[in-house]
Amino acid sequence: MFVRLTGWMALLACSAASKDAELLVLRHEVAVLRRQNPRPKLDWADRAVLAALSRLLPRPVRRSRLITADTLLRWHRRLVRWRWTYPPKAGRPPVDARLVALIEQMARENPGWGYKRIRGELPGLGYQVGASTVRRILKRLQIPPAPQRSRITWRQFLHAQSSTMLACDFFHVDCAVTLRRVYVFFVIEIGTRHVHVLGVTAHPDGAWTVQQARNLLMDLARVSDDQGVS
Repeated sequence: MFVRLTGWMALLACSAASKDAELLVLRHEVAVLRRQNPRPKLDWADRAVLAALSRLLPRPVRRSRLITADTLLRWHRRLVRWRWTYPPKAGRPPVDARLVALIEQMARENPGWGYKRIRGELPGLGYQVGASTVRRILKRLQIPPAPQRSRITWRQFLHAQSSTMLACDFFHVDCAVTLRRVYVFFVIEIGTRHVHVLGVTAHPDGAWTVQQARNLLMDLARVSDDQGVS
């Protein structure tokens, strides 16, 4: 940089004719360089000088130089990137081997769990760890962090839900003697075709229907608990 500044100071003592001749020689040299090397390599000092002096040139001359507007913008983006790039840190602390073994055990024993589910279960076991750490450990162990969920068809879905699906309806009966009409509320289990008669009433309003349905659900839950205990 000092040598270049000295050369510029020497140009002040030259005549206008010698300067014009030197400019013509320099332009011819640049043209030769462009034919031999379309993309010459520039160091940081070259970039700084050309970027600063290019603003002093007329617009037509500026367009024909080595440094274009796109080049200046690229240098500016690189400068901003260097400005906001923080120096590398020492790195993350190593993960406890017991935690890695626990994450692997949870992932292999529960294939349907993803890294977020495993991360949510770890605080209950006394470990505080981020989801990204769990994901990184699983990838290192070659375990899918987010397992592919198996696609289920409508037939499989309805077959799986049939054991818990209920259908309900009313039918009425007319008394042969009094000709009084009563309504019977019944429910059928889709899976077993078992019919439950919930109640009989002459006025099946909403409150009565909800109460009978609640009683049935409580009875079914009680039966399920008894079967689980046995």
